[in-house]
Amino acid sequence: MTIYTLTENCSVAGQIQPTDVQALQDNGFATIVCNRPDDEDHGQPTAAAIKTECDSRGVVFHHLPISNAGISAEMVKRFQEIVAASSGPVLAYCRSGQRSSVLWQYSGAP
Repeated sequence: MTIYTLTENCSVAGQIQPTDVQALQDNGFATIVCNRPDDEDHGQPTAAAIKTECDSRGVVFHHLPISNAGISAEMVKRFQEIVAASSGPVLAYCRSGQRSSVLWQYSGAP
């Protein structure tokens, strides 16, 4: 898993696995945001599987999927709220990290 640090408060990555959550927590991430729709690719872990692992470790999880329809103003607002409410750094992920990067850019999140 490659993590791209955008700011002190926000990083992005490609698809993570449930087994990655512990390492992400150990690296200081307090919140994980999934920007992938479930079933986008065959065999990808579901948002629920990642959430279950996050819940068991005390990491906050949000599912904010970005589909082919693109990024709405509501999604940008919700991402801003998630970052503002997080007690520590946020990791957003999608297939490659690109959509998560664009969402972060649109949000102007620190």
